[in-house]
Amino acid sequence: MAKYLVIVESPAKVKTIKKFLGPNYEVMASNGHVRDLPKSQLGIDVEHDYEPKYITIRGKGDILAALRKEVKKADKIYLATDPDREGEAISWHLYMALKLEDKKVYRITFNEITKNAVKESLKNPREINMDLVDAQQARRMLDRMVGYRISPLLWAKVKRGLSAGRVQSVALRLIGDREDEINAFIPEEYWNLEADFQIPGEKKPLIAKFYGKKDEKINITSREQLDKILKEMEKADFSISDVKNGERTRKQPLPFTTSTLQQEASKALNFSTQKTMRLAQQLYEDGYISYLRTDSTRISDEAAAAAAGFITENYGKEFLSAGNGQKNNKGKIQDAHEAIRPTDIKRIPSDLKTSLARDLFRLYQLIWKRFTASQMAPAVYATTSVKIDGAGYRFTVAASKIKFEGFMSVYTDSDEEKAEPNTLLKSLDKDTKLNLEKFDYSQHFTQPPAHYTEASLVRSLEEMGIGRPSTYAPTITTILARRYVAKENKNLFMTELGEVVNNMMKEAFPSIVDVNFTANLESLLDRVEEGAVHWKVVVENFYPDLDEAVKNAEKQLENVEIADEETDVICEKCGRNMVIKYGPHGKFLGCPGFPDCRNTKPYLEKIGVACPKCGKDIVVRKTKKGRRYYGCEDNPECDFMVWQRPSGKLCPKCGNVLLEKGNRLSCADEQCGYIETKKSR
Repeated sequence: MAKYLVIVESPAKVKTIKKFLGPNYEVMASNGHVRDLPKSQLGIDVEHDYEPKYITIRGKGDILAALRKEVKKADKIYLATDPDREGEAISWHLYMALKLEDKKVYRITFNEITKNAVKESLKNPREINMDLVDAQQARRMLDRMVGYRISPLLWAKVKRGLSAGRVQSVALRLIGDREDEINAFIPEEYWNLEADFQIPGEKKPLIAKFYGKKDEKINITSREQLDKILKEMEKADFSISDVKNGERTRKQPLPFTTSTLQQEASKALNFSTQKTMRLAQQLYEDGYISYLRTDSTRISDEAAAAAAGFITENYGKEFLSAGNGQKNNKGKIQDAHEAIRPTDIKRIPSDLKTSLARDLFRLYQLIWKRFTASQMAPAVYATTSVKIDGAGYRFTVAASKIKFEGFMSVYTDSDEEKAEPNTLLKSLDKDTKLNLEKFDYSQHFTQPPAHYTEASLVRSLEEMGIGRPSTYAPTITTILARRYVAKENKNLFMTELGEVVNNMMKEAFPSIVDVNFTANLESLLDRVEEGAVHWKVVVENFYPDLDEAVKNAEKQLENVEIADEETDVICEKCGRNMVIKYGPHGKFLGCPGFPDCRNTKPYLEKIGVACPKCGKDIVVRKTKKGRRYYGCEDNPECDFMVWQRPSGKLCPKCGNVLLEKGNRLSCADEQCGYIETKKSR
């Protein structure tokens, strides 16, 4: 009987796919890449046609040995790694590492891990696409060149452990440029002016906003200007000059791409990009959603037909979209994929609430709702706008209410505000009498641009054509891990170290951190994938300029010293004040006398609250699995510990400590049950 071997990337897929295929098929996982450039050197022969030197990744020897054993038994081998450049390259590396030249080898891809998709892929095998492989090789080599040539320079000029990256350096620059904008911003004064009109027979006043003159919008920029306008309207009679009733539609959203999923999960669920990708990967591997790394908003005809049937049956035919609202992704190479969608629209979120972990459920629900909404009809609003004139000035009132919910019966995105209808507008016409009650006015100042969040940074990187779906999350994770950027309340702030590295990159490597240059490189990689440009042309045009820039920087850049943050903890071995250091597992205290004194201690972050048991400081600690908790610095002598942050206040009912839980303070003793609202600072 014939024996077939299917090689996938992730061990999580093995069991599911084997269940679909039956006893003739052996399914094994490569656990990602099996070959890569060596860690100890550049790994690219710049003297001989930029030939890469690939070696087996440490720890993959046993996996390759097991795969070779199965290869010998197999009549056919199917390489079923992920359907993108990276997956194509992994298949090619497996082909080379397993020496499959004399075997019957087929490349298969599926956009979702379902029985139909997997079986259909076996009916449509193909050869490895070397254009895809070469695009990935070129990207890998460009990234290696930047990392391995510039990082040692940063070690020499600033401190060890730093790194530069082709995409991460541009992301860092964007954050730095935004902070420069914020710091240079000069606020401008403006005033809001409203008029309250009483309509005979109505209890509520009609509130109208100042527009300006009848044919000219006026922005009020000073108190003097405001006073002049108010004086001119002091004794004015106001009347309605125009009432317009109309309709507007709000288009259904597009289904998620990698970028828009990361953005919306950040805003709606407060997930980091890294967490979103980790959870989406799990949903994909467990067969709940389609492939998660995509630039495309296209969906398959089968998925569209299934959605149409589901919407018609559950909401009614009028809720079905006339078109599918898909956007043309012309120029985006990964449009070969579909958008991110549920593999089965009939698998509604409420049915999965008990079977999925909380965060997996919340992300699945977001994807399901967005996809379902994308196949539904637009929402329709009834709108009314009123113009009120007096003394040559104009005030306006606008209101709308939902006439037909359409897709909004399923989904509204986190930025959407449902329009509040104004019932007063129903009875208005040009003959309606208006009595001016009062003017309300308030002073404001224009605000600087907002700091980047993970979501807005991803949006900017995508809009500028920098990076690809698979690069957004690791890029942000890297600049946070290197401490170039700190995250506070979702906002990303440049650290002192980040400023030093960013300024150095801008001075010595302006093209590397140039947005347009990096976007053009991405376009070139797309051309490689299309087969229009040879991959080594991209590499050989890039390296000589980089090499020259590195050599110039070694001579011209000055060393920069960034002092470690000093603490009040005294080293008991030599008496110096210990400093905060950073290791693979986060912060720790080290002696500044290193290497003469090698004393280290755990870093305990104080929260400014005294321990209710012994009076010493409460510090932030972590369990072995990384979960944060709050305990006494004198542990183990004092055993105080709680999971929520202590507020420093005591419960008036039982005297126990009050813990911060959202906008409330609640007693640590659950049996006491005391709760109070937290006062805003």
